[in-house]
Amino acid sequence: MTTTAQNYSADHIGPFEELLNKDFMGFHGKYFIGKELGLTGCEVSLNRLPAGKAMPFIHSHKKNEELYIVLRGSGMFYVDGDEFPIQEGSLVRVAPEGERGWKAGDEDLYFICIQAEAGSLTQATLEDGKRHDTKASWMQK
Repeated sequence: MTTTAQNYSADHIGPFEELLNKDFMGFHGKYFIGKELGLTGCEVSLNRLPAGKAMPFIHSHKKNEELYIVLRGSGMFYVDGDEFPIQEGSLVRVAPEGERGWKAGDEDLYFICIQAEAGSLTQATLEDGKRHDTKASWMQK
């Protein structure tokens, strides 16, 4: 159940091991969170691909670049004819035009995919962040 307030939304989907219970257009193990959380600047999917399984097609995008963050497991990634190994800690950015696909290795592959319109980032955290004097309960002395 999603909790929403003026300046945030929060949800809890449970352990990543249960992602295979989620379904997106017939794909088990893929869960998009943009709609549930009301994201306005990017789309995010949480993914669990069973061992030995692969994305069933190669795809690209019209506008969105993607960032893949591998949390657990290993496998192979394909971009524009290049194939390379991925594992926990791997980060892969793919431009919209890049033709991409992936395959899990001997264990389930857990990853997050973040999509945002290519070229839309106008500032980074240091330029955009602003400190406040407000304190959370654990900061009180």
